[in-house]
Amino acid sequence: MSVTDRLAAKLPRIGDRGDRSPVVSVIKLHGVITPTPSPLARGTININTVESALTRAFDHDRLSAVALAINSPGGAPTQSALVAERIRELADKKGVPVLAFCEDVAASGGYWLACAGDEIFAHRSSLVGSIGVVSAGFGLAGLLERFGVERRVHTAGTRKVRLDPFQPENPEDVVWLKSLQSQLHDQFVGWVKERRGDKLTGAEEDLFSGEVWTGGKALELGLVDGVGSLRGVIAERFPDAEIAVAEPKRPLLARLGMAGSTMSTSDRVLAAMEAMETRAIWSRFGL
Repeated sequence: MSVTDRLAAKLPRIGDRGDRSPVVSVIKLHGVITPTPSPLARGTININTVESALTRAFDHDRLSAVALAINSPGGAPTQSALVAERIRELADKKGVPVLAFCEDVAASGGYWLACAGDEIFAHRSSLVGSIGVVSAGFGLAGLLERFGVERRVHTAGTRKVRLDPFQPENPEDVVWLKSLQSQLHDQFVGWVKERRGDKLTGAEEDLFSGEVWTGGKALELGLVDGVGSLRGVIAERFPDAEIAVAEPKRPLLARLGMAGSTMSTSDRVLAAMEAMETRAIWSRFGL
């Protein structure tokens, strides 16, 4: 046998076991769910940032399943719904199961994403649930006057400036906001019931109160199907599978590590405020 023949014999051939191995795609859904990620953000979720990762994940020709690695305290309800619906659309098109794994936290919008899975798993110490709606902001009435700044707002429409942070809180605005929250909460509850169905065992007044539970308690309530880690469950379910990880894209400046040096002073102030809000969302769960 020639040297060329011996080398060719060592090369993998089309049809060898490596080419036939099934694939489990893992999609990392880490961060706050927001339609407007900061240039400094290292982990945010919205339909635009995850679309390419979802497409790649469901595109394997040897695909056996897709796993969602979720670590999110929640965020924007519309983006939560858009991402979850896109996952279901691709799953139905490919005809593959989707397994959702709750890591540190899958709360609020994070749990909305988890419900896109056909099965949900959590670690016993994971924080799961928070099926509710929250709005937060700052009351800055009087701040501008303190610094001698006059704010001028002109509108056509009596309700155009609801919840203006530079004006005293209006009770009518609060009533409107709570009505809006109630509508969104109903949509969230409807999605959980649609996806979890008879698996839910807890009382509705508890399940949908906005409470958060550990993974072990979430299993008792039917919010998850099992306790375990992503790699452990995949190794058990798909012992011969290769794992292919797909991560959502980050903002360009964050990827280059130069966001701070290219931002104006005002942009830095806004980014700092966004970072504080993001920190506050995570801190609700002790993280």
